[in-house]
Amino acid sequence: MPSVAFHTLGCKVNHYETEAIWQLFSKQGYERRDFDRTADVYVINTCTVTNTGDQKSRQVIRKAIRSNPDAVICVTGCYAQTSPAEVMSIPGVDIVVGTQDRDRLLGYVDQYRKEREPINGVSDIMKAKVYEELDVPSFTDRTRASLKIQEGCNNFCTFCVIPWARGLLRSRKPENVIRQARQLVDAGYKEIVLTGIHTAGYGEDMENYSFARLLTDLEEKVSGLKRIRISSIEASQITDEVVDVINRSHVIARHLHIPLQSGSNGVLQRMHRKYTTAFFADKIASLKKALPDFALTSDVIVGFPGETEKEFQETYDFIRDLHFSELHVFPYSQRTGTPAAKMPDQVPEEVKHERVARLIALSDRLSAEYASKYRDQMLEVIPEEPLNHHDPDDYYVGFSDNYLKVKFRYPSRNIVGKMVRVKISDTGYPINEGQFVRILDEGEQPATTY
Repeated sequence: MPSVAFHTLGCKVNHYETEAIWQLFSKQGYERRDFDRTADVYVINTCTVTNTGDQKSRQVIRKAIRSNPDAVICVTGCYAQTSPAEVMSIPGVDIVVGTQDRDRLLGYVDQYRKEREPINGVSDIMKAKVYEELDVPSFTDRTRASLKIQEGCNNFCTFCVIPWARGLLRSRKPENVIRQARQLVDAGYKEIVLTGIHTAGYGEDMENYSFARLLTDLEEKVSGLKRIRISSIEASQITDEVVDVINRSHVIARHLHIPLQSGSNGVLQRMHRKYTTAFFADKIASLKKALPDFALTSDVIVGFPGETEKEFQETYDFIRDLHFSELHVFPYSQRTGTPAAKMPDQVPEEVKHERVARLIALSDRLSAEYASKYRDQMLEVIPEEPLNHHDPDDYYVGFSDNYLKVKFRYPSRNIVGKMVRVKISDTGYPINEGQFVRILDEGEQPATTY
């Protein structure tokens, strides 16, 4: 039996696509092996969001070549898309495919074995007009299923290389999204995470269909779906229609990840973000009416070119006053080929790191404050795994609909992936403790308030 091993760098979309590529190999009779073991084929799914992403991708490619010099080495993903010649120049790389045409990989493997000639299968991503169908009917060891609904981005933020790696926005056909959602529910998943490069931009390239319509169709047409989580939604995509759908929904999770990037209007303008802080705050206010006390998580870039102490303080105050529940904080990283990399007044590294530390401390405090509201409350949790794999102690860990990480005790192994009611007894960050109450029946609708 031929064997294949995978290594995925970067975002959730890459992880989704690795699972999709594995489905293709699985159908052809391949066995999946750990990346550290010897395999006949290695597939490295690369990242290019930062210069460091490129560097890490090269390190992993070389590791695969060392593991088995006779293996077929396939490189795919964003770094392969933006720098195919650079990837091809690494001695030992056999096949390069970018962020489309992944269904040709197996054909390329056969072709390489016959001809022993390196293959560059990267095409111009800016000419891609149709969403590439990649089905994932189930995931390896996951209790939350990702469902990719769109590809590409039209925003061209000044710090970002992604439109050149992923192309312009393309939405997946609604009937294919719904069909795959049904497959995932049939495979036992209670929660589906809608994901993409610019997820809530879904439908912007369609006539008479929208992201809000998709949310409604998933809830109405996929029976047994207990929880929909939106991986990310831009402030500019929070339309009145989306707010209305969230208000009426029984399955949309009380958690929205809304990238802020900066709480200073001057910095937002230099970033080429399409909103002001007032617009952002207004959207959060309308969402809080539709989804009371939802968990608001976000991404923030610190030390963007020209960011003054005053602009950083504006960001700090904005986040504090809006009560975000968790932040992903990144020091600005110069990405070669983006407008921001050439901007004057690059912020010194030590200033960036000091600001990052201040924001992370704020995030930890806000996270603990948000969790503290739920002491003695009932929450629905989907256990993902035992808390301690090596030294089992009957504790399981999973996430509530409002994205609190919860551990609780249950003396049996058959609870992973079920929906469980837990009473929160002790709160904190990054983990909360609760007491098991009961497993929800299959037909029972999760409650959000008690």
